[in-house]
Amino acid sequence: MKEEKESKENVKNGMDRRDFLKTAGLAGASAMAIGSIGKEILTVKTVFAQVKEPIKVGVVLPFSGGLELFGQQGTQGLKMAVKEINESGGVVGRKIELIVEDGKTDPKTCVEKATKLIQKDKVIAVVGPITSGERDAMTPTMTKLKTPLLYATDYEGGVCNRYLFCYSALPEHTVYPFIPYLAEHYGKTFYLFGADYKWPHNMNIAVKKAVAQVGGTVLGEEYTPFGVKEFSGVIRKMADKAPKVLVFTLPGADALTFVKQFQEFGMKKKIKIAFMGFNENYLPGLTVDQSEGIITIPHFIQNLDFPVAREFVEKQKKEFGDKAVVSFYVDSHYGSMYFLKKGIERAGSLDKEKVIDAMGDQAITAPSGNVILRASDHHVILNMLIAEVENGKLTLRKYLGPIVPPSQCQGRKMEGT
Repeated sequence: MKEEKESKENVKNGMDRRDFLKTAGLAGASAMAIGSIGKEILTVKTVFAQVKEPIKVGVVLPFSGGLELFGQQGTQGLKMAVKEINESGGVVGRKIELIVEDGKTDPKTCVEKATKLIQKDKVIAVVGPITSGERDAMTPTMTKLKTPLLYATDYEGGVCNRYLFCYSALPEHTVYPFIPYLAEHYGKTFYLFGADYKWPHNMNIAVKKAVAQVGGTVLGEEYTPFGVKEFSGVIRKMADKAPKVLVFTLPGADALTFVKQFQEFGMKKKIKIAFMGFNENYLPGLTVDQSEGIITIPHFIQNLDFPVAREFVEKQKKEFGDKAVVSFYVDSHYGSMYFLKKGIERAGSLDKEKVIDAMGDQAITAPSGNVILRASDHHVILNMLIAEVENGKLTLRKYLGPIVPPSQCQGRKMEGT
């Protein structure tokens, strides 16, 4: 508890970068230039953009197909970052231009759009997609065409590729701290229900391990294809098993349908919904009663009462309107663009290989604390928090601070090298 309190105070007051990097195993990096959100940790010379061709950055996110809310949120974060970067002089004398494509929540379309962006539009990098299936489909193309892919969505872990950079919460960030909390506060019997694709299946492998570690029991495990409109059958099964906690990994519009039906059956009073990946995007689609008590483990919430977080939300609302939703998808995509900016500046070049070499072992100030992108495996050290919906808003329940995941390249060579 003492360490947790100290960590929280560090984030609120502005952690000294040398101390933070030493904790994360990155001692010796350059000193921190403490500033507001969006300013890089490492001091750089301001470069004013001249009249030159812009640096093109491709975006492949879903704007149809069921996960369009996440595509909109990711693009919102990217647009905010690009606006700030361009207004401050650009990167190595050039402005940044986003070229946005709809991945349609479809792996094949994502590959086609990425290929077009690289070969026709000559982008320096691609940001996206959302699902693990889409990411895995795109990765061989990115490797073949030697172009970095900036992935800014939570996932199941295990990717180790030179051309992939993940601003992502892994099971070590989410599952392993979350399950002990759930067991302590709600009980040790669990039911697992999610969408039938890679992320939920692999996340639940970690969930079952974590449940066993706390002496708990998994009473059931089921998956559903996207597009299902009727969940009464699985809800009845849950009622019969009577778990204390439902670990829920069904994203998008289908999740809203399930939660509404779960409420109609009177189950929310009996079973705690631990919704992996839940964020503010879902709240407008649910009534206060339907969303009340849903608990999750993100790296940012809009209602986070830290100075840098408040500033970040205020900037988003000023740019996109008072009703703008600011979820962790906004945060992660915003941060990914700043990591790319820093990589280009470090490289002093638009050569993609040089930029990739320069991307790692850098830090930015994010709304919930400093975030470090590691060179060893192209994954991040994130500050995590447990949050619960209260009166229609995600509210902080516990600040966990920086969590350092194991290297995703441990014991193997990075693909693409």
